[in-house]
Amino acid sequence: MNKEIKIALVEDDENLRFLVSERLQSEGYKVLESGNGEEAESMILAEQPDIVLLDWMLPGKQGSEVCSKLREKGFDKLVIMMTAKAQDVDKIGAYNFGVSDYITKPFNMDVLVAMIDSKIKFSLNNEKTESHKFGNMEHLPNTHLLIRDGRKTELTILENRILLYFLKNKNKVINREELMMEVWGYNADVNTRTLDMHIVRLRKKIENNPDSPTYLQTVRGIGYKFVY
Repeated sequence: MNKEIKIALVEDDENLRFLVSERLQSEGYKVLESGNGEEAESMILAEQPDIVLLDWMLPGKQGSEVCSKLREKGFDKLVIMMTAKAQDVDKIGAYNFGVSDYITKPFNMDVLVAMIDSKIKFSLNNEKTESHKFGNMEHLPNTHLLIRDGRKTELTILENRILLYFLKNKNKVINREELMMEVWGYNADVNTRTLDMHIVRLRKKIENNPDSPTYLQTVRGIGYKFVY
């Protein structure tokens, strides 16, 4: 593991921060710590860590605010939100303030480490910012942006995951169950109507005519297929 990978850990619970920090350092990561939003913001902009682990509830400034500010100021590395409740995850999924992913507390340290390891390997293999082009569009999954004819559109976490999965499996028929597993994970209590609703929203952002889609096509009775 590359010793110079820096992780900014922003968490106001000192015990948890200590535990996570110890574990990450034992895995060979360099850890920067902060317990409040204001301080974290300037530290992250100054130090430019590879990954930010950001608590949702912070004194002074909420995690979502910190994340929006970082994105506004051009920080484009991974931001993983640590959140305590399912409701918060819904908020993260629904609004987009540039979070790359999230993990719910209480989390298992091994799960957190595995998540970070896989993201680091992925981003090291894609030294330049990952991007996927189709039609007149470009998708930048790390920052949840869709650039269409030079104009930027933000995607929510779920739209981002759905689009990325399609782009990696183009021209392949993907059934709804597979897509739901991929996007929400195995234990998610989500129905196909929810999935279809996200597909409809995504189509509004990528299709010239969402009612008769060119890219994100419905395959009757099975699921969807992304064609370009």
